Amino acid sequence: MNRSLALHRTGRAVIALLLGVCAALVAVLSPEPAKADNPIVQHVYTADPAPLVHNGRVYVYTGRDEDGSTYFTMREWRVFSSADMVNWTDHGVPMNLATFSWASADAWAGHVIERNGQFYWYVPVKNRATGRMAIGVGVSSSPTGPFRDALGRPLLENAEIDPHAFIDDNGQAYLYWGNPNLWYVRLNSDMISYSGGLTQIPLTTAGFGTRTGNPSRPTLYEEGPWVYKRNGTYYMIWAAECCGEYIAYSTAPGPTGPWTFRGTVMPRQGGSFTNHPGIIDFAGGSYFFYHNGALPGGGGFTRSVAVEKFTYRADGTIPSMNMTTAGVPQVGTLNPFVRQEAETIAWGSGIETERASSGSMNVWSIDNGDYIKVKGVAFGTGAGSFTARVASGAAGGNIEVRLDSATGPLVGTCRVSGTGGWQNWVDTTCPISGATGTRDLYLRFTGGSGNLFNVDWWQFSSGGGTPTPSSYRIINRNSGQVIDVQSPNLNDLAVIGQWTSNGNPWQQWRFLDAGNGNVRLQSVNSGKCIDINNFSTADGAQVIQYTCHDGLNQVFNWRAAADGYYNLVNINSNKCLNVVGGSTTAGAALEQRTCSSANSMQWSRA
Repeated sequence: MNRSLALHRTGRAVIALLLGVCAALVAVLSPEPAKADNPIVQHVYTADPAPLVHNGRVYVYTGRDEDGSTYFTMREWRVFSSADMVNWTDHGVPMNLATFSWASADAWAGHVIERNGQFYWYVPVKNRATGRMAIGVGVSSSPTGPFRDALGRPLLENAEIDPHAFIDDNGQAYLYWGNPNLWYVRLNSDMISYSGGLTQIPLTTAGFGTRTGNPSRPTLYEEGPWVYKRNGTYYMIWAAECCGEYIAYSTAPGPTGPWTFRGTVMPRQGGSFTNHPGIIDFAGGSYFFYHNGALPGGGGFTRSVAVEKFTYRADGTIPSMNMTTAGVPQVGTLNPFVRQEAETIAWGSGIETERASSGSMNVWSIDNGDYIKVKGVAFGTGAGSFTARVASGAAGGNIEVRLDSATGPLVGTCRVSGTGGWQNWVDTTCPISGATGTRDLYLRFTGGSGNLFNVDWWQFSSGGGTPTPSSYRIINRNSGQVIDVQSPNLNDLAVIGQWTSNGNPWQQWRFLDAGNGNVRLQSVNSGKCIDINNFSTADGAQVIQYTCHDGLNQVFNWRAAADGYYNLVNINSNKCLNVVGGSTTAGAALEQRTCSSANSMQWSRA
């Protein structure tokens, strides 16, 4: 969380003075209300973005500003993900203050990094015992959590904030943090301990620019370090010179310096007196994440995460960029013929999200006239019907399926009746006519007064009313058992194994056309696809279910083997799905392995 030195080191008089200054800055710097795809989340205030690329998706970890807050009142962290940079799925609250039994307040700006299949979330919180800011570590085997306290105590504590982790090419990991100073430690390979002491990085003029008129803070560095390596150069992006802050950066030949000041990434603007940077590369593009106060009710304590696409100059320097409401270009398109979570949204009006009874998320707080926009939906030659999973503890209402805008062409209307409870789920289906090509989809909700209904997920069928692709059981030749989602589990990263056939939907798979005679295998139960974890090409790589995307690690060729059986050959690795160790035991996991004549990697379908 970006907050000035004054905000966490001085008393109420200074805070009141600063808030007066901030109000003036907001009046000068506030943009027009957001009209397009920035900020990327509209139904909750988000701050301090920490983007992470994993398995063909971008995950953005954020803090959550409380509605109507007049201070940095933050109790939880959120995570959102996208395969196309414009439609963002809300995964809810995977970690909050209660995760850390020793913390009393201030769920401020953190950072997530993956190592050896575990995700580590470094966060600053107030230590109940000392009253000082300390850094804790949450850990999870999934990028969407839930996260648990990895240590049961602080990793370190020196009353400073904004941790950021970085793993160098040689495997050495570092943790950087600090306001008003700048620090680092060398993390051990377990990522939850460190070697050596806390090292302070000198804030020299050459390294971090020159601040005028403040002898106690001669350089521009304020907070929020973000470190990465590109083409042999180490970059540190940081929030500069509160208040209001702008984003600047420095570079170095090594991860600990010496740092050289390079200039401004984003000037002061956006209706928030703080800012917080994050930079990633994804799908051939470079992206800069930040926050502002652009949403209705937005400001210095009610912020929202946004993103811009940029291109490095030929010499590797970062251009200065401004905030926009347009957002970034879409990467590819969205497939409407596979199950899409209702909380996958490019822009939402009036709606909120919540944890559903299934453990996933659903959209709720739907009133008359609210809508969801989903951008760049590829209908192709046409959709024939629309199905949504809905629940209503009231009288229900209607889902208007529109194109291009909330008042655009109406291509279908689904009636939602009362279901006797807000988590009593049923499917509603209606015919669709005129949805062709690639269009923006708007689901507009209409009905009486008050909350109308909840929506869990939706899916279109192909044109002419053709039903969803048939589903199959996939049977192993060696064991006679079928491919099964273990537990069963609806979440990303759930293990795929074999089990005695029982007819349940987590043992049924749709063969989705992936082009060139290839397929994606989609679970009827979860709507997610069989996936080779981490895009691995190695023998023994784990087979999981994961949100369907365009990555080749989810694409297979159903290749004839022998005696009417087939190999499932992954296109990314050219290796076959196999039961680990050739086991015939129920619950044995699947892996990928170099194709052979083994019966354990031969399959039929029924």
